[in-house]
Amino acid sequence: MSPEPGPGVGSVARPGAWPEDFASSRRDREAILVLSHLESLTPRDLHRLAWAERTGARCLRAVRTGRAGTDGDRQAIRNIDPREVGESLASSGSRAAYPGDREYPDPLLDLVDPPAVLFLRGGPVVEERSVAVVGARLCSPYGSELASMLGGGLAAAGVTVVSGAALGIDAAAHRGALRADGLTVAVLGSGIDVPYPRGNRRLIERIAEAGTVVSEYPPGVRPVPRRFPARNRIVAALSRAVLVVEGASGSGSILTAEFGMELHREVLAVPGPVTSPLSDAPHALIRDGATLVRGLDDVLAVLGLQGGDAAEIVPGLSEDERRVLGAMAGTGLTLESVVARAAIPPGAAMAALVELELRGFVRSAGGRYERTRQEIAG
Repeated sequence: MSPEPGPGVGSVARPGAWPEDFASSRRDREAILVLSHLESLTPRDLHRLAWAERTGARCLRAVRTGRAGTDGDRQAIRNIDPREVGESLASSGSRAAYPGDREYPDPLLDLVDPPAVLFLRGGPVVEERSVAVVGARLCSPYGSELASMLGGGLAAAGVTVVSGAALGIDAAAHRGALRADGLTVAVLGSGIDVPYPRGNRRLIERIAEAGTVVSEYPPGVRPVPRRFPARNRIVAALSRAVLVVEGASGSGSILTAEFGMELHREVLAVPGPVTSPLSDAPHALIRDGATLVRGLDDVLAVLGLQGGDAAEIVPGLSEDERRVLGAMAGTGLTLESVVARAAIPPGAAMAALVELELRGFVRSAGGRYERTRQEIAG
C-alpha cells in the first residue's frame, strides 16, 4: 500500500507544510476563504485534503462533488461569496494571510493541523521572541497582578506577549504588555471581527491598535466552546514558551501547556499557595517537569535573555525609583553611596529605597542596601 501523500513523504518537511501551489492563485485563495467557513471540515481534514488535491480550488471542488465534506458543507458553500468575505475583512480593518505569505507566521507550520488561512488585525505577528502567558479566567487578585507584572516586564524586555484575550490572566498579561508599550498578540476563538468576551472589547481594540489580533475564523463566526481549545493550539504555536500563572485542574491553561509540550516549546509555571485550587494546574506542570518561575529573570533566562538593568524592565517605577534601582550595582551600599550614584537628594533616595524594598526589589541589612533578584514572593 502506498503512503498517503503528505509533507512527510520523501522529505523532511515540517508537519504543517502545505503543498507549494495550495494558495498560489486568486482562485485558490477565494476557495480557501469559502473552505474556512465549513463547520465539519476540520483544519486537520483540510490539511490532509490539501495534500491529496494540491490546490485550494481543487479542495473546494472535492467538497462540491461529494468526495470530501458533508451534505451540510455543500449546502453552506452555496451561501458563501468570497467577494463578500473580502468586503467584510476590509470593513473590519482585517486581512488574510495564506501559507507562503510573508505574514503567515512560520511557527504555525509546527502544527499537524495548521490553519489554511490566518486572519489578522493590526501589525504583523512578531514571534522571534514570544511567550504565551495564560491562566485562569476567574483568577485571584494576586494572579492578576503577577500576570500584569510579567506581561509588562516581558514586553519591556522586547518579548512579544501572546495570549487568548480571555478574562482573568489573559487580559492582565495583555494589559501589562500594553502599559509597557510593548508588543502583544491576542488569539481569538471567534471571527476576526467578533471581539469576545464582550467585556474585553475595548482591550481587544487596543491590542489591534498597538499589537496584533489574529484568528483562524473568518468575519461573523460566533464563539462556541469547541473553538477555544482550537484557539489554544495557535497560542502555543506562536510562542517559544508557554507560561501558566494560575489554573484549576483540567483548565484550558493545562491544554495550552500540553500543546506547547507537543510542539517542543518550553513550558513554565508560577507556583502558588498549596491550599488554592488555582495552584493545581501550575503545580501539576511543575511536578511533570515544567520550569518553576520565581520571577521575570527566570522567564528571560529560558529565552536566552539576561535580566539586564532591572530599572529598564520593571514596569511602574517612578523616576526616582528607576534611578535608584539602576544605580544599585554591587552589594552593601550605604545611603550615601546610593545618593551619589543616583544623583538625587537623600530624602528622595530614602523614599525610593523604602518603596523598592516593599516591592521586593531591594533588601537592607545593617544600614546597607543591595538589589535582589526580581522574585515573585508567594
